[in-house]
Amino acid sequence: MPKSPQDDPDAVTIAETGVGHFQVEVTAPGATFLADEPERAGGLGSGPNPYDLLAAALGACTTMTMRLYAERKGWPLERATVRVVHARDGLKGRDRFAREIVLKGPLTDTQTRRLIEIAEKCPVHRTLETGSDIITVLAAQPTSDLALAGEAHLRDMLEACAE
Repeated sequence: MPKSPQDDPDAVTIAETGVGHFQVEVTAPGATFLADEPERAGGLGSGPNPYDLLAAALGACTTMTMRLYAERKGWPLERATVRVVHARDGLKGRDRFAREIVLKGPLTDTQTRRLIEIAEKCPVHRTLETGSDIITVLAAQPTSDLALAGEAHLRDMLEACAE
């Protein structure tokens, strides 16, 4: 079971800004940014929407995991780019993420195939693929003072690259 968000220095905090209907400020260890809905959905379009953030998490994790693996193997991966699109059939439909990967550098066919296999093992891919348990509690007051990011994601990427 995860720690209480109030006790975890790596917790991500999301708070309404009071600007527009949906704009929120996201504070993660080491970063602060806005999330919002697009104008066509009643938002201000001032930041990524929640599904954009899920797609970004998948793409970022994929890129980072492939980079880590290529560096550990000494492979000549010059640049990795991932483009992700999210779709779902209605509220009860299954979510689908289409992921397009572009690898630059003088990689062999075997190296390229292996990096694509590693992409399938990135921690966020596995989380989305297997699902998650979400525990919700009502807190008496908001927490603050987030510390630097933890090492859980790096640990999970290293584990994915070890296989």
